Amino acid sequence: MGHYVDNNLIKDEHVVYETKYHWKIFLSLSGIFTLFILPALQRWSDEFVITDKRVIVKTGIISRRTLEMNLNKIESVNVDQSIMGRLLGYGTITIIGTGGTHESFPDIGHAVEFRKRFQEVSS
Repeated sequence: MGHYVDNNLIKDEHVVYETKYHWKIFLSLSGIFTLFILPALQRWSDEFVITDKRVIVKTGIISRRTLEMNLNKIESVNVDQSIMGRLLGYGTITIIGTGGTHESFPDIGHAVEFRKRFQEVSS
């Protein structure tokens, strides 16, 4: 589990599922131009976590972007996958909250499992 999540769990909150970026991010132009350092840092630092109370997403190393949404405030978690995404096990996760909030996160490993675990916890 990541450092951010460890430091921000509330009392009696437990991690149910955690995933990271898929290894595919190493095959991007930014990966090639930075000698795979940027994707390695992203994969190491970014956190996608479902707890028994909320969904926590933290991206960024120097500047940080976080999404922390209580499970009862999330309408759905959508997964978009290309053909390659289905074959290799990655996709784009879109978290839709009450009030019309849409947050998308591409190239997430085990995206379907992330949605499945969210559905199990939220029901």
